[in-house]
Amino acid sequence: MVKICIGYKVVSGPWGGGNSFFSSLTRELSKAGHIVVNNLNDDDIDVIVITDPRYGRRNKSIPFSYRAAWLYTREINRNCLIVHRINECDERKNTRHMNQLLKKCNQAADYTVFVGSWLKSLDLWQGPKRMPNSVILNGSDQDVFNRKGFVPWNGSGPLKLVTHHWGGNWMKGFDIYDHIDQMLAQPKWKGKIEFSYIGNTPDGYKFKNARLVEPLSGEALADALRENHAYVTGSLNEPGGNHQNEGAQCGLPVLYLRSGCMPEYLSGHGLEFTDKTDFESKLLELIENYELWEQKTKSYPHNSYKSCQQWISLLENIIKKKESFLLDRDEYKIGIWRKIRNIWRK
Repeated sequence: MVKICIGYKVVSGPWGGGNSFFSSLTRELSKAGHIVVNNLNDDDIDVIVITDPRYGRRNKSIPFSYRAAWLYTREINRNCLIVHRINECDERKNTRHMNQLLKKCNQAADYTVFVGSWLKSLDLWQGPKRMPNSVILNGSDQDVFNRKGFVPWNGSGPLKLVTHHWGGNWMKGFDIYDHIDQMLAQPKWKGKIEFSYIGNTPDGYKFKNARLVEPLSGEALADALRENHAYVTGSLNEPGGNHQNEGAQCGLPVLYLRSGCMPEYLSGHGLEFTDKTDFESKLLELIENYELWEQKTKSYPHNSYKSCQQWISLLENIIKKKESFLLDRDEYKIGIWRKIRNIWRK
């Protein structure tokens, strides 16, 4: 039994895929006999999992800063290890601050977990002194997102497409979703397809033909997904999403953009397109071979149980190798952080 501090406070209601994942991880760790906390009050924590460097009043799901985690391991419990879970990047939303912030946060860690190989391959994580790391793909709760109640398309009536996102950034795939919205009004597609979008949209954007549904979570979201026949994601530079997992686990064959982590998650379980120019041809291919692709979703592997078991195995293993990790702590890094600590205290 070990005590693990997860730097994430689960929020009730719709709050993105990460919220659901950490709820599952907390549950599975507890089932495995471990103690899970989300604060630094105890002096006997074995591992701290940093989940997001953006600590502050606007981010109510993050209970403490990576600075506080680092100080804990140097001044309260030097035997405690820090694991940094990385699931973001500037490439994701065309920002200019996230990579630098992640890099600073990562200096506090003893081990790094990426949620996708594409994310791990970004230039900022390359170099001669990379710390121990691994890739653990995300997974969605199979007790919620499953095929129960899903009715596959029988070839008659319109093919019902759906997608969902908590965030309303344009790069979530709105170049594609807007294209589908326009397709719905074209004689070629009118009456042949329908499209529902569940979640938030970019500021000022309004669908003209698609059905917009308010953000949902849990069973309500799963039920809404299962009312459709196929899932589409146009997400650009996705580090390691959960939305595609939730759609596929509900039985919906997936049309996905070849970008970011999507090929790693969906290859062999969905149809890949490159942009708007080949989306329609891939949609036709799905329509013509719907039964084949619908059957492939039955073996979709990325559920929360699998992901959580990999996390549990990792955390238990690094605890067994704790002495090695403590010896590997870079003295140069420690010196730098001591200087930073003194600056924080001024």
